[in-house]
Amino acid sequence: MAAADGLELYRQALGADKRLQDGESRRILCEYHEDWVALHGDAAELVSAKHRDPSTDAYRTLNELTHEGGLAHLFLRWRALQEKPTCRLATSGGLANGDVQKFATTMRALREVRLSGQQVVVTDEHRPSIDKFHSAIHANSGKYLPKDWIAGSEGEVSPDEQLRQIARFMSMLNIQAELTRRADIGFAAPTKCAKPVVDHLGFDVPCEAVWNVVYGLFFTRMKAAGPRVDAIISPVLAFANGTELPTSIERERELASRIVTMQDIDLAVMTAVANPSAYGSLASPIRLSRAAVKMRKGNCSDNSIERGEQLRRDYQRYWRNRLNGDPTALAEREKLRRLLLRVSDRSDTPKMRTKSQWGADFWITLQDALEAIPIEQVPSGMDADLLLGGISDLTNECKIWFSEIFDVAVEIERVREENRGSVA
Repeated sequence: MAAADGLELYRQALGADKRLQDGESRRILCEYHEDWVALHGDAAELVSAKHRDPSTDAYRTLNELTHEGGLAHLFLRWRALQEKPTCRLATSGGLANGDVQKFATTMRALREVRLSGQQVVVTDEHRPSIDKFHSAIHANSGKYLPKDWIAGSEGEVSPDEQLRQIARFMSMLNIQAELTRRADIGFAAPTKCAKPVVDHLGFDVPCEAVWNVVYGLFFTRMKAAGPRVDAIISPVLAFANGTELPTSIERERELASRIVTMQDIDLAVMTAVANPSAYGSLASPIRLSRAAVKMRKGNCSDNSIERGEQLRRDYQRYWRNRLNGDPTALAEREKLRRLLLRVSDRSDTPKMRTKSQWGADFWITLQDALEAIPIEQVPSGMDADLLLGGISDLTNECKIWFSEIFDVAVEIERVREENRGSVA
């Protein structure tokens, strides 16, 4: 979600010449006040991200939205920052009908009041949702309850002022409740988030390469923000007389390992554009044995290919054990090979070859033919599955084909290149 925000900020920052302007100040601060903070000049937006499990229903109650949705914590951070930043809840949960939807409607109405330049006050129209949110914050009073809201506390805020604070907070709040779920975001994000940037820049590169490199940048900032200087070095003379308070620039420098600037994203994007294959997603591992490539060329399923590979190994193991000390094993193996080639030849009929891809039918026909072989013609300890492993072994030696003959070595290299070297 943070990477998506970063790409959108980057798209907005690109000028008419599709380049960042000098002094571009948009940036994202990761894992500090909230999950991240979007910054532009003096403007700041606190963002709380809440991924909902697919088995979890939409937010149904205001109490659930306040605590599980993180609005209570967001409200607390907003007050700590003197009510200056806007706030956003980014979630995939959705909002159920009832109080939660009414809260969202009130939130949008109060936002319009603020944006029109009017003073945000508690009106009879908006009071029901404000009261319920106020009650939800108090319901689980604890670390997310403002200290000055506690009865008898120093500087206690009156109930009426608490409601006014909530109204002002709601006017600064935005809720994105229908975002892509965590399990699907890896598939959807390149198209939804990176493609608009790639299209805007006019590059002909896979958008997944741009997404992967920008996502990696944010993952590093989120998960490996790095040690704070004052966390490993003693604060020697830090508070001596005459010491000045740190400036905002100095404070931001301390957080550099947590900040993603537009210049960072620009460098990441241009790196992906220059070498997109280095940042493309790895395809699923694929079998590249001669037998597997020939079966795939004949349109055999992945399950059939995997079974053939396993049975071929079992078949080879059987003969290694037999050949180690059994003087009759070699002659028996050659006799079986002739039998398997005869079965293959008889199963490969002209009628089957009328299809453009007949390998899958051939695989099934072979199994039926092998199961029909009399037991006395089969070596001791061998069954129909091991016989099928023998078929796979002969296929690997290019004695049996599941399609018209082709250059196997060339096809293996083509598939390896197409799959970016991801081999099972």
